[in-house]
Parts: sequence; C-alpha cells; structure tokens
Amino acid sequence: MLRFLPPPARGALALTLILLNTIFWCAPLYTITLARLLVPNTGWRRACGHASVWIGETWIAGNNLIFRLTQKTRWETSGVDGLRRDDWYFITANHQSWVDIFVLQRALNRRTPFLRFFIKQELIWFPLMGAVWWALDFPFMKRYSRAYLEKHPEKRGEDLATTRRKCAKFQHDPVAIINFLEGTRFTPAKRARQESPYTHLLRPKAGGMAFALAAMNGRIHTLLDATIVYPDGSPPSFWEFLCGEVPRIVLHVEAMPLPAHIAAGDYMNDPAFRAEFQSWVSDLWAAKDALLEKLGHRAEKSIERNAELRREGAEERGEES
Repeated sequence: MLRFLPPPARGALALTLILLNTIFWCAPLYTITLARLLVPNTGWRRACGHASVWIGETWIAGNNLIFRLTQKTRWETSGVDGLRRDDWYFITANHQSWVDIFVLQRALNRRTPFLRFFIKQELIWFPLMGAVWWALDFPFMKRYSRAYLEKHPEKRGEDLATTRRKCAKFQHDPVAIINFLEGTRFTPAKRARQESPYTHLLRPKAGGMAFALAAMNGRIHTLLDATIVYPDGSPPSFWEFLCGEVPRIVLHVEAMPLPAHIAAGDYMNDPAFRAEFQSWVSDLWAAKDALLEKLGHRAEKSIERNAELRREGAEERGEES
C-alpha cells in the first residue's frame, strides 16, 4: 500500500509507526504488570502473565503489519508448519544483522510460545525496552566469568541458581528461547580473526546454550535450528530493512529432538560433559554451514537466471522495435 514511497520516506514512516506501536502497547502492559505485582495470588498472576503475552504477540503482529505495508520483501519460509504453541522450544540461529530478530518474530509469532531470549542483567535499565522485557518475563541473567569464579569460588553455581529461579515460571507456561550461538553478528573480518573453521559462521559459544538449557531444568526437549539467508546482497542494516531495500529473505527452520543428557549435564564442572556438548554443537554448526552454502548457491543460481531472463527480454524488445 505504501510501497510506492521512496526508500528514505518508507524507512522514516516504518520507524515512526513501530515506535508508536511500541508506545501504544506499553501502557496496558505496564498496567497489567503492576496489577500482577499488587495481588499475591498464583492464579491471578498467571492470568496477568497470559494477558502480557497476548499484548506482546499483538505488538509483534502490529510490527509485521507495518512491514507488509511499507516493504516489497519476498519471504521464503520453510519448516514452520506443525509447530505448537503448547510446547517448549530452544531456538538457535545464525546471526548476521539486527534484522534477524524481526525475521524470527515474523515467522514464529503465534506459531510457537511467545519468543524470549536471555538478557544480561544490566540491560534492564535500557530505555523503554528494559521495562518491556521485564514485564514480558524475559529471563535476565547474571553470568560470572571464569576468572571471577577462580577468585571467588564461593560464587560458583550462584548465577545458574538465580537464573533457574527466574525461569521457574516456565515449568508450567510454555516458552520459546532464542539464542544466537555466535554471540555477535557475522562478518568476514570477525571470521578471519577467529580463524573459524566454518565458511559462513563464527565459532559457536556452546557455554551460553548449555547455561540456558540448564536454567530451564530439563523442560525443553525440542531444538528449532533456524538458518537465515539474505540471498540478494550483504546482510542488511536495520535502516535498510525499514526502507524496504531487502528484496528477499530466506528462513529455514528444522525441528529436532534435544538429546536428554544434553540438557541435564554440568557444563561448568564436568570436563567430559563439556567436551561432549561442544562436539555436539560443532556438529550442529557444521550442518548449518553446509546448509548456508547450499541455500547461498541456490540464490546465486536464481540471481543468474533472473539476469539471463532480463537480458533475453531486453533482446526480444530490441528485435520487436
């Protein structure tokens, strides 16, 4: 509807609408959160939590509508049929752009439980969104470094215990946890610095995934392995995405069972389990790297074929004239 606007105008309009959509839903979200805090009744608080989730899903649906109104992006999504809103999922994905989060939200909103990701404790003070994440029960975690634990061994296990207490509510209410194993966005320069063995990925940080699974206390049994490809150019910036300058986005999701022992081991203190977990994640990442190569190859062939068709069309028009 609004795709005829020039890209900068589309970007400014999309950004304005997203901000208004966010501010609009903050008022009822904060009100429900306050009501949940004031009434110490388990049933009431669960009902308020469900209402908060509805607001969060509606907020995401509003953002998706804004993107449809302002963008020409062609979405190619596979593997999301058959997912359930009453199951627990752990979602891994390659990370190339801040757009990745919106890609996952568009594909999985209202197909899985409400999407959440572990957030560093310090980000609770982030303007506007920190309070939103807290109100929507995003699990804030406090991680101690290995160097810190060596100096303060009495703190060992305290961060996991704290995060596990915060995740206790998800033992009864299904959740989908997102984790970008690379820990940062992929660039060829970062790949070179890491000497990553993968062509399209950075080295995965297995510890973060192990920590998150352990915090969920064995409740998650299904892994959703998401692979995101921007086949018509380099990964876009958020502004380029808002401006509608992303021709096509490909998302492939594969659901697979989590091995029971993977979510139950002690990654920090059991060297044998840590080595096994790292090996399992490396195999997962090698398969993802191969899939990215395959999807990228298909994209290159598609681009070449489209260019060929355009050339043939131009030649035919030249002959007709």
